[in-house]
Amino acid sequence: MEEIKADRELDLRGEVCPFTFVKSKLIIEQMNVGEVLKVILDYYPSVENVPKSMKDEYQEVLAVKQIGENLWEVYIRKAR
Repeated sequence: MEEIKADRELDLRGEVCPFTFVKSKLIIEQMNVGEVLKVILDYYPSVENVPKSMKDEYQEVLAVKQIGENLWEVYIRKAR
């Protein structure tokens, strides 16, 4: 699988819903269209909720990767 290059990274280990989405949304709002945000999560409900909420905001979820036990990376491209 090809590595996705992230323009910004947001480490949200230790954070829970809804803060994981709110913080991700605040960062992506500061980014330019086409840029990619990598969000690091360790709270499983957020692994489902952050991508769903980003899609609801019309952003493009590129990948959700489990990188360890209770550790995930979510890649989101700013679409608008």
